[in-house]
Amino acid sequence: MKPYAFGVDLGGNAIKIGLFQTTGNLVEKWTIPTRLEDHGSHLLSDVVDAIRAKMEEHSLTWDVVEGVGMGVPGPVDQDGTVMRCVNLGWDILNVPKAVQELEPAIEKLKVANDVNAATLGEMWQGGAQWNNSAVMVTLGVGVGSGIVVDNKVFVGSTGAAGEIGHMCVNPKETERCTCGNYGCLEQYCSDTGLVHIAKMVLEELPEAPSMLREGEITPESICQAAKKGDIAASEVMERFGQLMGQALTAVACTVNPQVFVIGGQMAQAGMVILKPIETYFRRYAFHAFRNTPFVLAELGEDAGIYGSVRMLFDEVKLEEEPELEKEEELDL
Repeated sequence: MKPYAFGVDLGGNAIKIGLFQTTGNLVEKWTIPTRLEDHGSHLLSDVVDAIRAKMEEHSLTWDVVEGVGMGVPGPVDQDGTVMRCVNLGWDILNVPKAVQELEPAIEKLKVANDVNAATLGEMWQGGAQWNNSAVMVTLGVGVGSGIVVDNKVFVGSTGAAGEIGHMCVNPKETERCTCGNYGCLEQYCSDTGLVHIAKMVLEELPEAPSMLREGEITPESICQAAKKGDIAASEVMERFGQLMGQALTAVACTVNPQVFVIGGQMAQAGMVILKPIETYFRRYAFHAFRNTPFVLAELGEDAGIYGSVRMLFDEVKLEEEPELEKEEELDL
């Protein structure tokens, strides 16, 4: 295996790029702007230019680079074709072909949905290490998930496997989800969904004193109030946990992962998010997978670049230290 690789996480606001040693060491990470004009037609050339500039800075040539891995916020099929990516302005695009036209010296390029890539990252060097199957759930603006089985990303027939945010959990809902359907998990368990639940609880419990009545309601204020024993906030987290826990029993029935990883912006609240999910999962789960472990993600916003690099390897052997110090190899 060649000594270096690049991991790329294409986001709607910024593009994260990491230079890695293939032993697992992150040498350097940086970001470049996401240029969305002209339907995102500049994004891949911007990434290639940024990688070339970093290679020149460190006197690297393509013959020492194993390849480039890339996570994108949309469905991706087995050959790296993005099946429409609204956040980037893309329609259907074969990313490996497009990148290798820009830089033919890239011998290996792997592409996956960004949450799938993050799942691999957490399994490689994060909260789910030493497992060969995992489901990662990301909680933030939306509810997403990544599925890895036998150390391989599972994408489904159209690249949309893991879209649990659009699992219907309340068929009686009268408001539409952003996807156009009704009663999706994302309507209740995303950041805006948690606020929605909080407002309902406050209306249903008008006599209950609550810190949530004192200012702007945000996921952070809800979690902080719940940690302090606030009755209304605790009820919000109970309802959140019930919906997420029940949804994940359905996922476990299908995938039966070794571990669930809870990540995303909301997961930074820690156990106040994790505990209710786990509690209700165990209440509803089939006995054969009732004791599936739950862990918090550990790599934060870097999970995507780690996982993008991990896609390049058929097998992984982590070493405590590279053979040479990176200062010697890269002249830092």
